[in-house]
Amino acid sequence: QVQLVESGGGSVQPGGSLRLSCAVSGRAFSWYRLGWFRQTPGKEREFVTAVTSNGDVTSPADSMKCRFTISGDNAKNTVYLRMDNLKTEDTGVYSCALSWNRNTSGRSPPHYTYWGQGTQVTVSS
Repeated sequence: QVQLVESGGGSVQPGGSLRLSCAVSGRAFSWYRLGWFRQTPGKEREFVTAVTSNGDVTSPADSMKCRFTISGDNAKNTVYLRMDNLKTEDTGVYSCALSWNRNTSGRSPPHYTYWGQGTQVTVSS
């Protein structure tokens, strides 16, 4: 069984920064993709970005590009999401997810098997 635990959410003012963490434990995979998604009230879950065990990054959407950066620490089995210049529309629950299937783009929730519980990010003045 695989467990993903997010942390690092909180409340910030517009223009602020946060770094979310996703700690992965349990079964090991020879290849995996770790993705970040977010969900805001009234909207479907939205892809943020992802990274594979090979270090290949799936870039965020234009609204998040240049502000959101994904990185990983293999020694700690942790993947990070650095979010800079946060905007009110970035408010939502951010979740990490893991996929072992390399035959998908990784941009859609059904592509992932394991999910964390999510962490709340609130951007407000």
